[in-house]
Amino acid sequence: MLGPPGSGKGTQAVFLAERYQIPAISTGEMLREAVAAGTELGQRVEGILARGELVDDATMADLVRERLGRQDTRGGFLLDGYPRTEGQAATLEGILAGLGTELDAVLFIDVPEPVLIERALARKREDDTEEVIRERLSVYGKKTAPLIGYYKNRNLLRPVDGNQPVAAVTAAIGVALR
Repeated sequence: MLGPPGSGKGTQAVFLAERYQIPAISTGEMLREAVAAGTELGQRVEGILARGELVDDATMADLVRERLGRQDTRGGFLLDGYPRTEGQAATLEGILAGLGTELDAVLFIDVPEPVLIERALARKREDDTEEVIRERLSVYGKKTAPLIGYYKNRNLLRPVDGNQPVAAVTAAIGVALR
């Protein structure tokens, strides 16, 4: 799943995981859990996350490689929050090739920036200040938005209008995946 912070990727991932009986893998959630648990990884990334910056590619690749290597991903999986850069996308292709699989589709949930800010502030997460949200959106625009063209060129991109009620977005995703 591809889309800016606050676009509804996590919400939709839950529905898709249930519908297709596959794990929804949120790298952001995995990182937040590591911070809360005080693990070595959590200590390394805590400050990075608090500033709204991206975790380095090598750390993310290790995290994703380990998770995709688990048995529950054999029938499929949904990635939310990775890749976030073209370099990570290339790394993901290598990870998947090593596992004997490839991506079927990349869902792109598109939402206007003012709506994203409003949604993020409404979540009331400790790390969701307006300044951090705007920084995340800026980083998304510079680093992640280029993936739209990357996956479009590979005929994998499935765009969805995320600026509608949750059920309508879910329905649009179903259509996009047919």
